Amino acid sequence: MDFMIPVMIAVVALVIGIFIFMIMSGRSRGEGGGRAKGRDAIIKKANKRLESNPRDSEALHELGDLYFREEDWGQTMKTYATLIESGGARGPEAEFEANYRYGLAALKLGHTDEAYKGFSIARGLNHDSFDINYNLGVLEFQRKNYEKTIQLLNQARIEDPENAAVLRTLGHSYFRLKKSKEAMTFIRQAIDLAPDDKESLYTLAECYYEAKQTEQAQRIFTHLRGDPQMGASACLISGTINAEARQYDKAIADFELGLRHGNIKADVRLELKYCLATVLLKQNDIGRALGYLKEIQLENPNYKDVSPLIGRYQELNANKNLQIFLMAPSGDFVALCRKLVIAYFPKAKVKITNISVNKNESADILAEVDTPKWSDVIMFRFIRTSGSIGELVVRDFHSHLKEVKAGKGICITMGSFTEKAKRYTEARLIDLIEKDRLTAMLNTVDAKVAATREMSPVKK
Repeated sequence: MDFMIPVMIAVVALVIGIFIFMIMSGRSRGEGGGRAKGRDAIIKKANKRLESNPRDSEALHELGDLYFREEDWGQTMKTYATLIESGGARGPEAEFEANYRYGLAALKLGHTDEAYKGFSIARGLNHDSFDINYNLGVLEFQRKNYEKTIQLLNQARIEDPENAAVLRTLGHSYFRLKKSKEAMTFIRQAIDLAPDDKESLYTLAECYYEAKQTEQAQRIFTHLRGDPQMGASACLISGTINAEARQYDKAIADFELGLRHGNIKADVRLELKYCLATVLLKQNDIGRALGYLKEIQLENPNYKDVSPLIGRYQELNANKNLQIFLMAPSGDFVALCRKLVIAYFPKAKVKITNISVNKNESADILAEVDTPKWSDVIMFRFIRTSGSIGELVVRDFHSHLKEVKAGKGICITMGSFTEKAKRYTEARLIDLIEKDRLTAMLNTVDAKVAATREMSPVKK
């Protein structure tokens, strides 16, 4: 029988456990039911009193407190609005609580104007409340009243000096006011407390960029390039920094990475394409640049100077010699100018005696020209611009003609000459050649040079 004793002990323990469980469950149900009955009783009693007196302050207080604890923000806002309007919140503490709870409920429901009103009244009753100062500060930030935001949040910071949300909003407010130094101080503190705040990290990089601390800014932007939310904008500024440093390959990689992000804001997408196109133009990749410019034009025909750029570079893209004249390295430019000099006078013998280049902006070529009717020394000046050339440039060219004892000067540009420049040359042996004529020359120069070489006698 001894072996039965452990079994009996186990059975008894199990029965006792089940009994205790049933007692506790019944008590729990009783308490839950009691709470439900208590809530229903409060609502029933309060509504009954409000039927006879809609402004019964005690009933409104009880209902408001119940709904606030349950986070039923719609009923909370409605109840405290009635209580405030009826003047039932008597005494500073009761009035503060009613307006604060009304403002918080309105904020939770997205009614910012009503929230602002409730918090403002509550702050008039208590300037030291952290919740009031913080929430009002955020609302002022949303209204772009950054000076008021800073005032309120500095007050909130007295109560909670290491609150990440307070420090963050303070930093962003100073940034909006173009006070980068103060912004950096608070945003760095906020990031230390909340390292996953990518928006603040991005703003910190913007602060560095505006403060000309581009190395620190670039490190952060490079880190953020792959972020789903901030990545496209980070790529835009990272690319801009690289473009300003003339690191065009890196800039192109940044802009292309930015465009591969999904859900890009329209303004960021357009600016990425525009910046990419301008860098490609600097790299003489006109075809790809035109592709991006035309995409921008389809989306926004008036975006910056896209239309003029398309007009200009479509012509360049169709004329290789025009590209060389305006955009190629100095060596290619001078080689083209030599061709233009050789082809300028038909059936003439041309001997180039001197070439000088001015900072890749212009080239002077001195040539001895011998034709069946005349011989002379001619000075050519080729100016690499599509803008307007004034009188001072022409005067300088005339002085140079005298120095080298040239009989005539020919000044050539892809742009135009001002009226003063043209008047200056009227009584002088200087020819001015503008865009239309130069374009025609560039279109035929290769054929003319080839024909000249065919006519030249072959030396044995």
